[in-house]
Amino acid sequence: MKRLKNILLSMDPNTGTYIEMYEGPILVIPSDGPSYEDNDNTYYRDSIGYRIHRSNKNALDRPTVTIQIPFDLLGIENQTNATADYCLRAFRSYVDELNANLCNRSRPDKENGKYYLYHPGPEILLRNTAYFGMIGQKDYENGVGNSVYLMNENISYPPKMCLCIRIQMQLPYKKMRKTIQMLCRDLPEAVDKFVAQLDHKKLYDVLSLASKQDAIRAWLKQSEYCVFIANGSILPRSKGTDLPLNHAIPFKSTANDEIEVCGVRGIAIKRGVTVITGGGYSGKSTLLDAISAGIYDHIEGDGRELCITDASAVTICAEDGRSVKNVNISPFIQWIPGGNTSDFSTEHASGSTSQAANMMEAVNLGAKLLLIDEDKSATNFMIRDKMMRELIEKEPVIPFTDRVNELYHQQGVSTILIIGGSGEYISVADKIYRMDDFSIHDVTKQSKQICKKYSITTDFLKPIRWTYHRTLLSNGFTPYPEGSGAERLEISNMGFVLIGDELIDIRSLRNIVSPAQLTALGFMLRQLEIKNNELKIDIDKCIDELYEQIEQEGLDSVFSGFFTTCERFMDLPRKFELLAVINRMRNVNFISEDSDVQ
Repeated sequence: MKRLKNILLSMDPNTGTYIEMYEGPILVIPSDGPSYEDNDNTYYRDSIGYRIHRSNKNALDRPTVTIQIPFDLLGIENQTNATADYCLRAFRSYVDELNANLCNRSRPDKENGKYYLYHPGPEILLRNTAYFGMIGQKDYENGVGNSVYLMNENISYPPKMCLCIRIQMQLPYKKMRKTIQMLCRDLPEAVDKFVAQLDHKKLYDVLSLASKQDAIRAWLKQSEYCVFIANGSILPRSKGTDLPLNHAIPFKSTANDEIEVCGVRGIAIKRGVTVITGGGYSGKSTLLDAISAGIYDHIEGDGRELCITDASAVTICAEDGRSVKNVNISPFIQWIPGGNTSDFSTEHASGSTSQAANMMEAVNLGAKLLLIDEDKSATNFMIRDKMMRELIEKEPVIPFTDRVNELYHQQGVSTILIIGGSGEYISVADKIYRMDDFSIHDVTKQSKQICKKYSITTDFLKPIRWTYHRTLLSNGFTPYPEGSGAERLEISNMGFVLIGDELIDIRSLRNIVSPAQLTALGFMLRQLEIKNNELKIDIDKCIDELYEQIEQEGLDSVFSGFFTTCERFMDLPRKFELLAVINRMRNVNFISEDSDVQ
């Protein structure tokens, strides 16, 4: 950090821009040949690098620092998301200690200075805040001021695998000495302690859990099951948090459904149609929430770390008012006055048409498990009892009860439903569970006896086409507002993305699990828009290429500091959520596979 200290000392002590720090001027002195000037904004303490870059153009006193720790210093071999996640969480105590020494409650952060480390939720995700990457090594020795002497130029210094931890810092206003202390002494010392004190026993436990989670997921893919929940799991959450509820009743499988998977005993829910019922406050929605959470791995202590769900599962609900473009909803909506339900578009979908569109989009994206709560659904989409069938002869809506088995047998798409007020699903379900005081019971046999006299016939239904293909048109798919030469991207933690002329409401996308995922969705959407200007866009192919780019270059490859209101930290969402955001855009247009561009 000697070079950084010299650069800071040469700056105006009252600066608010820190331009020289970001540029990293360096005078390179080779072993032979003339010296030359260059720039390098990575500063070193021994072999650990600290890359200092702008968070955005309006926050020059709040830099982003990427700490690059060579893998061999950590004494670990595993380069998985679970390892990076553990290191991020383990580093927090050191950052908290730094902040405790800076804190003065009578003064704001801008005067005190502060370190900002991302605080993840219980999910283990690919992040731009802790990841592994190949990073160039230090190949020089420090000289006087900002001069450096290149080391033996006949020796190759190839990039090394590094653990990269990204933080932000608030530099104290007009306090250069304190700034130097924070950047050049306190932070590097904290990192050195983190490296020296890394708890390999705890990391081993983390990796053992991750290995078990991977094994259960691999088993699910090859089995007849779509969900596994371990006995002893704590499913309820403390009010308003992601933390497990204290003194909650541990989950226990029903006797008939209990199996052992990878050394863990618990319940396994078979593919097909599963109904979970029960009275109010019985725990049925809590169980569905845990199943939904299981699409991602969770940390030990969350209580749901061995709740493992088919990773393609999508939560479906009604979404009044959403935009729908060129979706085949004909399996559920037979006709609409003046409309075509096999190529349906509307700016303001009703409850039933929105739920039909949500379901068809999920199926076409490859979802193999749908999660549905009756309380968040459109009633006329979900059911129509015998009395209403007899009373209303001309009904365009085919209720989901009539299609749910066909969806599984023809498309291999399973459904888990929370049902509290409609018994019609009992007659079409393969398995029925009842929740009583957060305990689960298999009531399939009893339920089938009850519903024999209420069976539903679907013989009248005609064969349908479940799949469809659309091509996205580039018109309207842009981050530039009409008539403006500057991009616009704003992301609200309330569930909105403002990009170009679009205000996208994604509050109903229930599988977005963190604000950092929402931030990533905004930047990923912007990346898709600026990279694709052809008249017709194969959006599925473009999204696949984007995820390949992220895999090779990291999630930060989609970030831009141009957007001053956007947060810096990102979690990678699934392709399902990215496509779902695009599906909710109002200014874009699609064409169906048989249509021609006009």
